[in-house]
Amino acid sequence: MANNSYSGVKNSIAEANHDGEFGCTLKELRSLMELRGTEAISKIGQTYEDVQGLCNRLKTSPVDGLSGQPTDIEKRKTVFGQNFIPPKKPKTFLQLVWEALQDVTLIILEVAAIVSLGLSFYKPPDAEREQCGRAAGGAEDENESEAGWIEGAAILLSVICVVLVTAFNDWSKEKQFRGLQSRIEQEQKFTVVRGGQVIQIPVAEIVVGDIAQVKYGDLLPADGVFLQGNDLKIDESSLTGESDHVKKTRAKDPMLLSGTHVMEGSGKMVVTAVGVNSQTGIIFTLLGTAEDDDEDEEGKKKEKEEKKKQRKNKKQDGSVENRKKAKAQDGAAMEMQPLNSDEGADAEDKKKSNLPKKEKSVLQGKLTKLAVQIGKAGLVMSAITVIILVVLFVVDTFWIQNLPWIKDCTPIYIQFFVKFFIIGVTVLVVAVPEGLPLAVTISLAYSVKKMMKDNNLVRHLDACETMGNATAICSDKTGTLTMNRMTVVQAYIAGKHYRRVPEPENIPSSVLDLLILGIAINCAYTTKIMPPEKEGGLPWQVGNKTECALLGFSNDLKRDYQTIRAEIPEEKLYKVYTFNSVRKSMSTVLKMADGSYRMFSKGASEILLKKCYKILTANGEQKVFRPRDRDDMVKKVIEPMASEGLRTICLAYRDFIPSDGEPDWDNENDILTGLTCICVVGIEDPVRPEVPDAIRKCQRAGITVRMVTGDNINTARAIATKCGILLPGDDFICLEGKEFNRRIRNEKGEIEQERIDKLWPKLRVLARSSPTDKHTLVKGIIDSTVIERRQVVAVTGDGTNDGPALKKADVGFAMGIAGTDVAKEASDIILTDDNFSSIVKAVMWGRNVYDSISKFLQFQLTVNVVAVIVAFTGACITQDSPLKAVQMLWVNLIMDTFASLALATEPPTEALLLRKPYGRNKPLISRTMMKNILGQGVFQLIIIFTLLFAGEKLFDIDSGRNVPLNAPPSEHYTIVFNTFVLMQLFNEINARKIHGERNVFEGIFNNPIFCSIVLGTFIIQIVIVQFGGKPFSCVGLTIDQWLWCTFLGFGSLLWGQVISSIPTSRLKFLKTAGHGTQKEEIPDEELEELEDMEEIDHAERELRRGQILWFRGLNRIQTQMDVVSAFQSGTSFQGALRRQASNSSQQQHDIRVVNAFRSSISLYEGLEKPDSRTSIHNFMTHPEFRIEDSEPHIPLIDDTDAEDDAPTKRNSAASRNATPSPSPSPTPTPTPITAPVSPSPNQNNNAVESSNHLLPEGLKSGTPSAPGSPLHSLETSL
Repeated sequence: MANNSYSGVKNSIAEANHDGEFGCTLKELRSLMELRGTEAISKIGQTYEDVQGLCNRLKTSPVDGLSGQPTDIEKRKTVFGQNFIPPKKPKTFLQLVWEALQDVTLIILEVAAIVSLGLSFYKPPDAEREQCGRAAGGAEDENESEAGWIEGAAILLSVICVVLVTAFNDWSKEKQFRGLQSRIEQEQKFTVVRGGQVIQIPVAEIVVGDIAQVKYGDLLPADGVFLQGNDLKIDESSLTGESDHVKKTRAKDPMLLSGTHVMEGSGKMVVTAVGVNSQTGIIFTLLGTAEDDDEDEEGKKKEKEEKKKQRKNKKQDGSVENRKKAKAQDGAAMEMQPLNSDEGADAEDKKKSNLPKKEKSVLQGKLTKLAVQIGKAGLVMSAITVIILVVLFVVDTFWIQNLPWIKDCTPIYIQFFVKFFIIGVTVLVVAVPEGLPLAVTISLAYSVKKMMKDNNLVRHLDACETMGNATAICSDKTGTLTMNRMTVVQAYIAGKHYRRVPEPENIPSSVLDLLILGIAINCAYTTKIMPPEKEGGLPWQVGNKTECALLGFSNDLKRDYQTIRAEIPEEKLYKVYTFNSVRKSMSTVLKMADGSYRMFSKGASEILLKKCYKILTANGEQKVFRPRDRDDMVKKVIEPMASEGLRTICLAYRDFIPSDGEPDWDNENDILTGLTCICVVGIEDPVRPEVPDAIRKCQRAGITVRMVTGDNINTARAIATKCGILLPGDDFICLEGKEFNRRIRNEKGEIEQERIDKLWPKLRVLARSSPTDKHTLVKGIIDSTVIERRQVVAVTGDGTNDGPALKKADVGFAMGIAGTDVAKEASDIILTDDNFSSIVKAVMWGRNVYDSISKFLQFQLTVNVVAVIVAFTGACITQDSPLKAVQMLWVNLIMDTFASLALATEPPTEALLLRKPYGRNKPLISRTMMKNILGQGVFQLIIIFTLLFAGEKLFDIDSGRNVPLNAPPSEHYTIVFNTFVLMQLFNEINARKIHGERNVFEGIFNNPIFCSIVLGTFIIQIVIVQFGGKPFSCVGLTIDQWLWCTFLGFGSLLWGQVISSIPTSRLKFLKTAGHGTQKEEIPDEELEELEDMEEIDHAERELRRGQILWFRGLNRIQTQMDVVSAFQSGTSFQGALRRQASNSSQQQHDIRVVNAFRSSISLYEGLEKPDSRTSIHNFMTHPEFRIEDSEPHIPLIDDTDAEDDAPTKRNSAASRNATPSPSPSPTPTPTPITAPVSPSPNQNNNAVESSNHLLPEGLKSGTPSAPGSPLHSLETSL
């Protein structure tokens, strides 16, 4: 071992005892990876002489890699660690139970039940019993009074049931997420060299010392040092926040960091740090520890470390690597996910570390709002019920009966009051639809699980539901609409156009040699054609498919490209200009034996032909190629090929003579001219057989499919016609990227939304488009206001350059097979089979989620309305609720938990694709549903009240009304309860259809869960009634009575048919309910600003859009007061800025002042729609909505509105130190009304970490100040 020849050997040997025989320790490597640029190079020079020396110490070969022997790999894992970041511990079942117990209504119930239990054991002496009033007396058996405790116990038991069910649901959801996660992880592979062979291994298997091959589109899985490569450019923004791509060379900057993206080129690196020791791992461990330990101390420690680090870093030649920023930046957390073993769910968790809630989507936003409204109504009803009961009792006892208050009777009276209270609480419990969130969760989780089978791997839950609203899909062509199995089918070579691949004999040998050499070395060496896996199958294509087509072409010409690659290995290539979206070509330079250079190029034919000035003729000689010849060739060769849907590629070469001296290789324009054309080939990529049908379904469902491709316009048009995107006779337009840009930009070259609006409704094909064109188009469609409904856009992409468009879209689909890591990272759903028809499945599932929730709502609200009215009127008239507390809880269990399971798991049908998308602002409860709810409600109320007030006569039984406190249960009330439950059961079948269909039984057996739940509920109901006894206040019924109850229940099915006969259009008085918060209400500048900061993960951005509104509404009055008070306090604005560091509260206050101006630019712009205005104002006028400064974070039902950590950059900066105060105050104290401040520092906002940068930037950055806006006047005054 070459240990002793190095200078840094003494200390390394001292440390290396425990490291066995590696010449460098973990600590050394870790500190090496913290350096950048010249510092890193000098350090490598001092310690290891050069990179080769580092490889020797790590016992690896830059050419052959590691030996790959298991013992060696294991040893490396023990010494240097594994490439795996341990996940955060999942919540235990007990923690979930504890969370479920935090529900306010449940807590009230528990308290009431315990009080009731305690009082039931008190018995007043019999003598005085008579003096306590009529209600207390009455014939009572001994055992009856002893059974008084049962009610309390039963309530407690049912609370336990509800809690366990909720906890179990959360737990299984968590488990599914982890399963999903591990599946995403297992699919991640990386290319390394072991034993001289290039192999793909799972990312977790990479060890220190591996030689990894990195290429365009990779997400680096570990830290390493650059060995060699071509044009390698890395996007390090996820770690450093610098958006410029960093060029990696051995001479300038050889450090490659995990979690960064390869944006261009290819190369090799030797891995030096993995897992928790890599740069990403270090950040992750910091994040992880911050959560577990006491937050503040940890933060202080970290800040000290940071300052030290930054002092060290200031010396770098590059940017100061602002690690603090990296930590705070959500970018880091999200980009590195593949290493982190619990992405998705848990990354969300990390951000909101201690908030118990998960992500919230548009649908959940609408539901939360609805639930809050219903909850308020329920609260009012229950309060009135309790008051009426108490008043009636008091009036009856002390005024009508004229009794004095006797001390011994007090417990009895209290017992009555507690009973009244319990009735009130049960009304509330029934009124509050806590099954709503449950239904969404179940529905989404069920859909996600099933979508896996349909080849959709959902990374963000809400993407699934957003897909149901999609109105436009912008799809790639290659690989999505086509099979991505490229083959060369035509060629123009040596002056002749061959309609099929020519025989090698027909081509001059000199031309053929040039062609084969050019193909072999000017295709990435990672691209190859393998023998077919099955006998008689097609050869297996590995790597870039266009290059595979060319390599296949060389095989068809009976030449072997592998022999050439063996002679000229990758190391011998003099220079490579890799393919990127700007060049649209790739070139490789060889140094010939005589000192001259030869460059081979390949690329899009219309681009490369412009750079050719010669062409090879039939006898193999070069002939001048004039612009006129070029136009001829385009007309006669390229356009005919393209019109058949072929992609045309031109192959060319150029010789550089030694006498001219060495060319300036960095000046690409001079290098890539004066080429000699060898040939032009037409590559076919057949359309997938199932695509035309899938596109037809989309169009029928009201979804426009657009094709955005890099191919030329004729090819694109031909494929679009084959797919059915363009139909003969349509007046749709196809544009090229250049023309598109010309049409959407004004004279100054700025993009104008009005111009895009004129274009996009007719646009169907965008050809020769760059990634920015794709992003512009997607953004243009999303921001468009031509159509009153906002467009919801889905985008498919596979390349690294599709990242921005995927992130911008409402739903981004990445290709699971062809997609690069970067694309997958930016996406919401991964198509595991790269097939367009899977997108149609996603649309079906998305719509199904929406419908499932609506079905559940229709059912739930009917029960709510009826139960609340029955309990209320019953209590007022008979001083006792006809439905007892325990019965109510059972009804609640049926209608919440069971019904949400039954209705949320309906499988989707093709019929879902026959209607237009709902759109973002479609109310959850349509008028048809409202009709069904009210219709069924009226029917049920009539039946129940008839039974309640005339049931004893009809059935010839004793009346159950006005019985004493602990009287035995009556048949009368049992019949009422039983009929009520059976009506709900039959109505559950009605609820399966929400668009007014007649046949409610259609496809009922496709859903076994539904059938088993309805059956199960029926059986349990029989058991409760026959054997429930005292706890359920039931008496066994006879067969006759059972049949009557069932008949009355069945009546709701018949009544359902009557209701569906009434046309909804006649019922003008019906209102809709459950509107979403409208997305357009947030001005674009805001979102742009947030996006530029990259601080809100895009899945969350969706969740926060709605919330920004709430906060704006709340903040509006207060910010204005703050501003006034700031100016009243006499400080000029600059003074406020200068004084910012004086004390934290003042600083917070100043931030608010600046923010007031920043936010008021467009505060009023979108908010003044009539409906939105009322909602915000209502929100502010309800006092119970003030968010108090509560210590423990108890998820009240109202909390979900304000659940996320502050949704905008400004709130987060302010809310860090400030406590939310309950009311806007004019005093200059920091009182932002924001969400309850989460106990953890918000780990995804750069603004938080450095409030002092925020203020001046607040004035400069972000939104251009419109003249006349408050900010503008402020600037002028400054």
